[in-house]
Amino acid sequence: MTHKAKTLSKILLAAAAASMAFAAPALAQRDPAYEAARSAGQIGEQIDGYLGFIGTPSATLRALVEDINIKRRAAYAEKAQAANATLKDYAFTSGCLLIARTKPGEMYQAPDGVTWLRRDNTAPQRHPSCP
Repeated sequence: MTHKAKTLSKILLAAAAASMAFAAPALAQRDPAYEAARSAGQIGEQIDGYLGFIGTPSATLRALVEDINIKRRAAYAEKAQAANATLKDYAFTSGCLLIARTKPGEMYQAPDGVTWLRRDNTAPQRHPSCP
């Protein structure tokens, strides 16, 4: 196994553990505005591990998503340091996991990093570098 593959493997394991530990409390406390925007396809998971906008958001939605992304970045930075990985690599691996966990009807960024796709009943398209 190459050094890069070992590093990605460590990041994946750390990201999976972190996302599970972070996800349960976060899901229980989701803002109804966030849920509504996600269900309406106004926001979606990006390949970089952060939420993105599909279209032009309201100021309220923009503030909500920016707050979530700030919290994600802080969590990624902490976990990346613990996994001896870069923030960018850790966030990307988390993005792979978050896209994989989208539900039918939710939006996610295609592997090209530009196009938005709506999840159907099949597995989402994943970036070729996803572990």
